[in-house]
Amino acid sequence: MGTVPAWRLRAAFARRLSDMYGTEVPAYTTLSAAVAEINEDVSRVDGDAGRLGGVERVAAERHGAIRVGTPGELRQVAAIFGAMGMRPVGFYDLREASSSSVPVVSTAFRPTEPAELARNPFRVFTSLLTTADRRFFDEDLQARLEAFLARRELFPAELLELADRAERDGGLDPEPAERFLTLAVDAFRLSADPIDGAWYRELARVSAVAADIGGVTGTHINHLTPRVLDIDRLYTEMGRRGITMIDEIQGPPRWDGPDVLLRQTSFRALEEKRRFRSADGGTEFGTLRVRFGEVEARGIALTTTGRALYDDLMTETDRRAAGATAADRAELAREVWTARFPRTERELAVNEQAFFTYRATAPERRPTDRQPPQDLAALLDQGWIEAAPIVYEDFLPRSAAGIFQSNLTEAGTRDATRSGTHYDRPWLAETIGRPVQDPIDLYAAQRDTSLAEARTELAAPPAAPA
Repeated sequence: MGTVPAWRLRAAFARRLSDMYGTEVPAYTTLSAAVAEINEDVSRVDGDAGRLGGVERVAAERHGAIRVGTPGELRQVAAIFGAMGMRPVGFYDLREASSSSVPVVSTAFRPTEPAELARNPFRVFTSLLTTADRRFFDEDLQARLEAFLARRELFPAELLELADRAERDGGLDPEPAERFLTLAVDAFRLSADPIDGAWYRELARVSAVAADIGGVTGTHINHLTPRVLDIDRLYTEMGRRGITMIDEIQGPPRWDGPDVLLRQTSFRALEEKRRFRSADGGTEFGTLRVRFGEVEARGIALTTTGRALYDDLMTETDRRAAGATAADRAELAREVWTARFPRTERELAVNEQAFFTYRATAPERRPTDRQPPQDLAALLDQGWIEAAPIVYEDFLPRSAAGIFQSNLTEAGTRDATRSGTHYDRPWLAETIGRPVQDPIDLYAAQRDTSLAEARTELAAPPAAPA
């Protein structure tokens, strides 16, 4: 057997991580089974079910979420995911996206090339604790927290060495590949080590998220997320199966127009038994509620202009739905979107509000009495080119924070009189020593390349008859 390439490492890792998480969190297995049934039903009756990704891709699709405490831990995570062809994309500041105390900034590690996404689009939403932010951590707590984090080792040296080799060589031979996968999955397994109860509770008073990151000796998968083709049906089905869901589906509403960006929901964090160490050195069992199962439905990627409209509509919905129930909010959101959001993919394309790839139509389907026009609308309307939507591969900070917040038992604390520490995408890139790509740039390059190729084909003289 030859080298196991990065994409096969990625696919195997996603599959094994899903199996492991299902063992740790049985409700996730229930979620996965319901998703599989719904995806099969939808794909059987809906001829366009594969328009935003083939059914085989959707069936295998997952994203995970992890949390780390230090820049050094983040650099190590980047190396592990880099071995699997996953690059950091996007910068998300969840501190500003939630009314609860969520002191993290995040990026997502994922494939960036369309061919790699088609092979396996596994993504890991990765959050870093912002220990220097004075709104959450005073100088004393910051110092003690950073000292605690400095003493732990999340990833063994053997795993990091194999990761470096895999990224350098474009894969691993079968035996080291198996070892890499075993170590990588184990690194994200829930630790059985006792938790210092007093320390954990001190951090939890600031933020449950901070305690989950900095109050334990390891890291773990916080949630795994399959992709479903009908998230509203899934939401109802999970309740029928006895699983308590959060109050609403995050993201755009269900409506009669194009599906865009990302809709997400989850079942509520479950009580899990953990061992706690007391001040006298003894241990006893307690429970924590930090892990849950999320599900997502992906739509079309929006341009900067389209995203500005989306944000405006969400703000209007917030204003009109203040104090409303989740059901009333959903109905108000539909009204807002129906009144103001484009109703067709064509409108999104010609208004440059969403991203599409383009290809020239077959020669026999093109007009024969004229030359191809220059503007996109005419090229589409006259049948010169066809458009296919680009799937949104990334995340929404408000939605991520909304799910985090919905699964917290306490809001935590923040000192609003203090200024927040500044973090941004350039800071993140420098911190982890790798470029952090802007997702908009990736979508735009894909669109522009396809349109240029279509225009070149249309300009070429017709082939001579055989």
